[in-house]
Amino acid sequence: MYQALYRKYRPTIFEDVVGQNIVVNTLKNAVIYNHINHAYLFSGPRGTGKTTIAKIFARSVNCLDPVDGVACGKCKNCLYSFSQECMDIIEIDAASNNGVDEIRELRSKVNILPSELKYKVYIIDEVHMLSIGAFNALLKTIEEPPEHVIFILATTDPQKIPATIISRCQWYAFKKISNEDIVTRLNEIVEKENIKIESNVLLKIAHASDGGLRDAIGLLDKLRAYSNENITLNDFYEINGEINEEELKKLENLIFSLDISGVLAIIEEYYYNGKNLIQVVKQLMLLIKDELFEHYINNNALLYDENKLVDFLNLLNEQLVEIKKADDVRLSIEIFLLHYINDQKKNETSSVVNSTPEDLEKVNLKKFSKSNESKKTISTEKVEKQETSTALSTEAVQKNNEQMKEYEELMLIRSKNTMIEALKDELNIEIKNLEKLNDYTFDPNFGYLACELLDGKVRASSPKNIIISYDYEGLVDKLSDHFNKLNEFYNEKTGSSKKIAFITTTKWNELRSEYVSLHKQGKQFTYQEEPVLNTLKEDDKINSESDDLINKTIEMFGDLVEVE
Repeated sequence: MYQALYRKYRPTIFEDVVGQNIVVNTLKNAVIYNHINHAYLFSGPRGTGKTTIAKIFARSVNCLDPVDGVACGKCKNCLYSFSQECMDIIEIDAASNNGVDEIRELRSKVNILPSELKYKVYIIDEVHMLSIGAFNALLKTIEEPPEHVIFILATTDPQKIPATIISRCQWYAFKKISNEDIVTRLNEIVEKENIKIESNVLLKIAHASDGGLRDAIGLLDKLRAYSNENITLNDFYEINGEINEEELKKLENLIFSLDISGVLAIIEEYYYNGKNLIQVVKQLMLLIKDELFEHYINNNALLYDENKLVDFLNLLNEQLVEIKKADDVRLSIEIFLLHYINDQKKNETSSVVNSTPEDLEKVNLKKFSKSNESKKTISTEKVEKQETSTALSTEAVQKNNEQMKEYEELMLIRSKNTMIEALKDELNIEIKNLEKLNDYTFDPNFGYLACELLDGKVRASSPKNIIISYDYEGLVDKLSDHFNKLNEFYNEKTGSSKKIAFITTTKWNELRSEYVSLHKQGKQFTYQEEPVLNTLKEDDKINSESDDLINKTIEMFGDLVEVE
């Protein structure tokens, strides 16, 4: 019967263990100096050697003549411990034996002496899966076990283990295995198995395994089954649901060219071709990260604006957790990209970073000759425009600051008024209403409005008002310049007629605490009339944006350009 590679090449001695030198050296010293503890806790990511090292250690402590802390492999204890008939090294899967009864049965057996070995070793894998009752049953045994018993607890999630258990164990934290160590180990296996594979595929396997050697060997095994001949990079992409570098660049270009139809079409293509969309997203993040690193370290030119790349990478990194949790990953990714592109289109301003003369003409910039007459004219105009633009920019900033204060005051008052008359039935109605906006996320004209509203969460509703909260303050601030448009869109598509208060989740928690505190005192918020908001005129916004662009252009190109 065929034996999987990860089982065939599972280490049986400490010297074969990869990437856990600190843990291995410490345990070997414990054997050498006979400093054997009664309970150990091994924690770390999956596939990093926790159970493997537990078995090796169990054999080493039972060896009659260990060599430098390692089992000799020749004595009768070693021969017995390696045999399938060994009854003194017991491995228990806590995921399927997590009840009180199983632990009570274990407690009843620990007092029985080992049949052949010096120590009876219990290896409890995924110990965090035990119930609270099971942990309580295990606690006394771990605290005062018989001298012939050693417990080794292994887990990927030590946070779920009670502190009372941890404090009675010697804790070893296993780390992810480096890509270099994984590639080295894979090369050894490839040579022994006579597997023909392109060298760059091994590094791809290491990256995909995320520090887990078992996962890496398993992926190599899968590739060998997929391609009996020479394993290529394309084979890796196919089997792992990823896309090649050319396709990845194409996706990046479509996103930063703000081509909505192109992006949606290519995501659909990946989906129907069986690509792992989560892996594609991770590939895209790594590509942008590498581009930025090359720019910072080697001063390589970027195809797109640095700030746009950084902002997109941050947004995608924040959203990745939610995308992974989504029932429909494809839809979640499409909504995110649609939201991002629509937002970029709405706020797009002409950029002159790394522009050519032809690009500059698009923003009304003319290349000038270096004649004395031109220099004199441009210098004079530059000073005048700088003085004018400074005045305009300062005025616009002041107006924007005033507007934000008024906006925040309005949202606070509207929120308190909502909470005074809030009803659970009204809340349930608006929660369902918000879900209706999923039908409009791909609308070319209003998709960004639907996405912005869907990013929030309905917290409370009265017959007149609604409170929608957002996790990020920056997003609430961004909504300030078109909150009336959002409100009108919401009411039009849901049939509601209420006013919406947009606030941060932090502010909502503060208001709720204040409301509860007042309620306990038999009081409540005082109803207030909403103030009239003096919005910043659109012309002022345009002037402010134009002035900023003029200033940046003058700073970058000096006397070489004239701004009309």
